[in-house]
Amino acid sequence: MLEAREGMFNTRAGWLLLACVIAIVAMLFVPRIPQDPGYHTFIDTRSLLGVPNFWNVFSNIGYLVVGLYGLTRTGRVKSEFRTAYVTFCVAVMFVAVGSSYYHFAPSTQSLVWDRLPMSIGFMALIAIVLGERVSVRLARVLLWPLVIIGVASVFYWAWTEERGVGDLRPYALVQFLPIVLMPMLLLLFPGSRQSATWLWYTFAGYVAAKVAEQLDGPIHQAIGLSGHSIKHFVSSLAVLFAVFAMLAMGEARVRSGPSNAGSR
Repeated sequence: MLEAREGMFNTRAGWLLLACVIAIVAMLFVPRIPQDPGYHTFIDTRSLLGVPNFWNVFSNIGYLVVGLYGLTRTGRVKSEFRTAYVTFCVAVMFVAVGSSYYHFAPSTQSLVWDRLPMSIGFMALIAIVLGERVSVRLARVLLWPLVIIGVASVFYWAWTEERGVGDLRPYALVQFLPIVLMPMLLLLFPGSRQSATWLWYTFAGYVAAKVAEQLDGPIHQAIGLSGHSIKHFVSSLAVLFAVFAMLAMGEARVRSGPSNAGSR
């Protein structure tokens, strides 16, 4: 029985690894992706209280509130997740700062400070989900290398843009691969049902935020608030769901103790 369970675990881990390899190899065969100059053109440029692009700036307040809320709950997080959890919450707070700075004066240079904390947040989140669902030891080993990879992807993109050969491929991988891996982790590996529910909400919120971002103009025409501003509000809600998931992981472990997968 134990050997059968080990075999099933190894098979599931193999699928996870295969998805990572396919994504990395695919990135290498895709032509480099420069930053679209039109990305910095947003539909809502209204100023209020002397702040240009007010709603795109102000809508970042949700990240600050959620990050601060998460930090106040650090004591409820199990010790094996705490470093990654604090990293995630601090990164979310800096998303509020970096994104506000970017939207105050949109440019490729200021966009660096928007994407930098986001990349750290993505990496910390996937490390935590790996820790709960696959292996706490693996998550501990991978946390800082993942964070470094996330940071490096942003600086690599900025460096290539400065030289006129912009390449967003590594950053795109850092942003989208965790979103692909999260459903796989939830479906393939057992864990807290409560945390899984909140993580599915996180996934849905991320998708909804991306849709709102793409419909910037039509949403603005329909309700008077741009799709990009809505994106900030919706994605900060998705981040809150992720915080709830991490707190549920801790509560589940207090009730039932470490899982076999988590102690690998």
